[in-house]
Amino acid sequence: MSSVVLDDVQGFIMRTYAMPALRVFVLKVERAALVGRFLAALVSGDSSVPKLTTAAPWAAKPDVCVNIGFTHAGLAALGLDGDGLASFPEEFAQGAASRAARVGDVGQSAPEFWKKPLADADVHALLFVFAQTEAALEAASERLRAQFAPGLAFSELAVHDGRGLPGNVAHFGYRDGFSQPAIEGGPPPVVPDVLPPAPPGEFLLGYQSQYDSFTYPMPQPGALGQNGSFVAFRILEQDCAAFERFLADASAQTGLDRELIAAKLCGRWRNGVPLSLSPTTPNPDLPLEQFNAFDYAPTEQLPGAYDDRRGERCPIGSHIRRMNPRHSTVAGNSGLKRRIVRRGLPYGPPFDPANPDDGVERGLLGLFIGVSLKDQFEFLMSDWANKGTFAPGLRGTRDPVLGDNSPSDAKFLLPVAGAPTVEITGLSRFVICRGAAYCFLPSVTALSYLSALAEGQPLGAGV
Repeated sequence: MSSVVLDDVQGFIMRTYAMPALRVFVLKVERAALVGRFLAALVSGDSSVPKLTTAAPWAAKPDVCVNIGFTHAGLAALGLDGDGLASFPEEFAQGAASRAARVGDVGQSAPEFWKKPLADADVHALLFVFAQTEAALEAASERLRAQFAPGLAFSELAVHDGRGLPGNVAHFGYRDGFSQPAIEGGPPPVVPDVLPPAPPGEFLLGYQSQYDSFTYPMPQPGALGQNGSFVAFRILEQDCAAFERFLADASAQTGLDRELIAAKLCGRWRNGVPLSLSPTTPNPDLPLEQFNAFDYAPTEQLPGAYDDRRGERCPIGSHIRRMNPRHSTVAGNSGLKRRIVRRGLPYGPPFDPANPDDGVERGLLGLFIGVSLKDQFEFLMSDWANKGTFAPGLRGTRDPVLGDNSPSDAKFLLPVAGAPTVEITGLSRFVICRGAAYCFLPSVTALSYLSALAEGQPLGAGV
């Protein structure tokens, strides 16, 4: 298997930036030739714009990291021909709005309620700017915005900002960002992972995938597809007041402590400690490097792991167990074949329990990266988050944190050792999609190809 050329890969596919600020520009191509020049500058890092961040090792973390993705309509706007456009997967070509119902984006989460213009066809590109400081973010934004105006390369249709919260928590109060797959040939994850490393073809086009003897087809020409990937960008509003009310009600239903119920819903205590390692207390003394050192049954990597196949420690229907079953029993034995890279930051101010109904929107700007939108992101949302048939013991339930629990009979099952399973009712839809987009993440080589294409330059074999 060929090794990954890290300086040809967009950095956030392979590496966690761990920066406290994120700005996402939603862009429309205005003049393709000028976009071509912009992409050339982004790749070369000339004085006009910040340089694209790759996965190549760095001696010191930069102040700003910049990455870019294009929608199917955006690639067409740059001049990619019909054969090239047709070589992309169907789900990417159709786009997030057309496939919303497949991933549970119905009701309040349906595209007709999304923030403008994310359901529209003139969304051509997303530009992601991560920054260490507010000053660095604004300086980079000023340089980039010199290219964003009617009549220039792009027009700026919208901008969305995310900021880290105190304690690195998400709005529901859980410390976040622990579990990322280790990818063969890439930098190690920030928190060590005991699971087998993912083959590069699970996250990059052109390599052996997670399936034996199968490599995902590459968009054509090869210079466009190799080392590329896909991202589902999502704006996820979180109803913190409803979530906290549910915890109080569930505590009253069961007689259990509300923080234990919060841990059972997620699979981790709110400080990030996994239930699998500490089922009765949040154990603040557990070292960070052990936060991913668990599984749900003994394995070759963890022969001494607690056998939790019934979910008495970490419920089978908990959020992290649904989204990453590890070695749990699931249909198709696919627990390690649907992994996904998660990036993003919260948006909106911290939730104040003393003022729960403040009317302020808050949530997550989420980026979900993989080689196949259909087999990774869409599968996770449709089959694992919003169905209860893929693992024994789920009995038709949905993900208690991000699933569509709008039906009045929605419930969460809490197995108890030596006793009947407890059914907790009263769930609602705690997370609402406020916008989404599917983007292709071209390699550096592919960005150079698109630059030449947009500028009408000859396309040599090496470009």
